[in-house]
Amino acid sequence: MSGKRFAVLLCAEDSEYVKKRYGGYFGVFVNLLGGEEEEIWDVYSVVVGEFPKEEDISLYDGFVISGRAASGWDLGVTTINLSASKLNASLQIPSTLSVIECHRDEVVELPPSAQVIASSGKTRIEMFICGDHIMGMQGHPEYTKDILHHLLDRLLQRNLIQESQAELARASIEAHEPDREAWKKVCKGFLKGQLIL
Repeated sequence: MSGKRFAVLLCAEDSEYVKKRYGGYFGVFVNLLGGEEEEIWDVYSVVVGEFPKEEDISLYDGFVISGRAASGWDLGVTTINLSASKLNASLQIPSTLSVIECHRDEVVELPPSAQVIASSGKTRIEMFICGDHIMGMQGHPEYTKDILHHLLDRLLQRNLIQESQAELARASIEAHEPDREAWKKVCKGFLKGQLIL
């Protein structure tokens, strides 16, 4: 794996807490997906219009597209077109891992080549793939328990949820912590071409 190069495209602003503790969500993603000797990781702040130059896309072996803070965005338009227009412009199409920030069943439009690979009782499309180079998911494999608790605190401070909702969410976090190692294996394996779905 040495010598490979990846980039994180950040579609949301970092909170001060995540910046201070983890070096921003860029640091969170690199901690989850990086670690190979001689790998290079870059970051582009898509939220403020910063993208890799078209002539530089072929330098990368893969991209990670983060979720964004606002909900209700059109997955078909935002994620797939972002990948198609910005990432797949080169002849050497890299792997793209997209973390989708949507709520419940808001992912409604996928291109014909997409295949749904996971769903749930709450969400019809939890994960999908397009060929062997794009995988999208609504879950957040990059989140730690610490980040989740911090998000709940922020939502409470902004009066976006009630204390009773936060208590239920905290109890759920403690009782049902996701298997981060399993998610890491899936996401890292796909991004680096070691996992065939």
